[in-house]
Amino acid sequence: MENQVKQAYEAAKLLYAQHGIDTDEVLKKLAEIKVSVHCWQGDDVRGFLNKDGELTGGISVTGQYPGAATTPAELRADLEQAFSLIPGKHKVNLHAIYADTDEQVELDRIEPKHYENWVKWAKEQGLGLDFNPTCFSHEKSSDGFTLSHPDPEIRKFWIDHCKAARRIGAYFGEQLGQTCVTNVWVPDGFKDNPVDRMTPRKRLKDSLDEVFAEKLDPKHHLDAVESKLFGLGSEAYVVGSHEFYMGYGLLNGTLVCLDAGHFHPTEVISNKLSSLALFTNGILLHVSRPMRWDSDHVVIMDDELLEIARELVRHDLLPTTHIGLDFFDASINRVAAWVVGTRNTIKALLRAMLEPVDALKSAELAGDYTLRLALTEEFKSYPFGAIWDYYCAQQQVPVREQWIAEIKTYEQEVLLQRDKSFV
Repeated sequence: MENQVKQAYEAAKLLYAQHGIDTDEVLKKLAEIKVSVHCWQGDDVRGFLNKDGELTGGISVTGQYPGAATTPAELRADLEQAFSLIPGKHKVNLHAIYADTDEQVELDRIEPKHYENWVKWAKEQGLGLDFNPTCFSHEKSSDGFTLSHPDPEIRKFWIDHCKAARRIGAYFGEQLGQTCVTNVWVPDGFKDNPVDRMTPRKRLKDSLDEVFAEKLDPKHHLDAVESKLFGLGSEAYVVGSHEFYMGYGLLNGTLVCLDAGHFHPTEVISNKLSSLALFTNGILLHVSRPMRWDSDHVVIMDDELLEIARELVRHDLLPTTHIGLDFFDASINRVAAWVVGTRNTIKALLRAMLEPVDALKSAELAGDYTLRLALTEEFKSYPFGAIWDYYCAQQQVPVREQWIAEIKTYEQEVLLQRDKSFV
């Protein structure tokens, strides 16, 4: 198998070289890209601070596949298994509810010490950490409002929580030597048509101003804000709309997060990247797969994933774009979901890097749309799979579907042992 992979790579390398594409250099660049893998796929967004509580804020996870992680140690073991099957060195994205502590601590009182085991583990694994305040699944978010809440005491609770989250993110960045992105998303909104759309947005703006007032070293920490079109329980109106957060991010220098599932079903985020990039210092992406709504299906190699990758590569946006995943599926093996989604994201970037971008741009500028179309179509059948196989072998992870056998073994030996009814 090793010789076959090498031979196929060498043959493919020659084909790409005819168009000025150095596949060796491409793979070096690919290895530098870090994808932030979301921890919440591993336990269905339960976390450990209130893991028996109800999911709220429009969060819904369907399926009852056995083996969900129930402790921080189990979740880290599952992540290690996933990373052993994914090429490259990456990051883990934590929500605040994933604190690893025996202390009963409220969200507005969390500190770096409650995540020290995560930091220690990340150092051992050579991983970075990103962070998110958890403004859902809490009694103080039960009416659907947090940072825009009309009650100043409840609003202060969430402001203090987000402040604490930023300090934890800065600690992650300082300790790990990798910039931590702390992303603020709130579910605030109305189920039915509101009379006053402006006042909640004024409250949200004021709350964010207070949250971000403390200056943190951008070498260690970056802020991001994330919009949404609608959610379960906020079908008519969401306070933090795209227009709100785009304006806020541009005015205040925070990253604007584009989530693939947070727009109208006919919208795509790939077409927004080149516009937003002209006016910002960076972008946060949440790569997901909406299926008729923000349903967060596992990322597959579909047209939109490829278009996102192409936009990032064609316009040299990778150095200033933070790529994270955001999906959760409890109907399949949760570790396999991580592997499928992350490998596809990296594979899409590779495909985009293996296109003759300069030649395509030159043809377009010259008005030779025939060449643009013909070359684009021909490259769809170029042997990028041979380059991908070689990259996986080079990174010492399974080639092609070989990883599935390792997942099945892990499922039998580890995941099913967590639920004895399936043994």
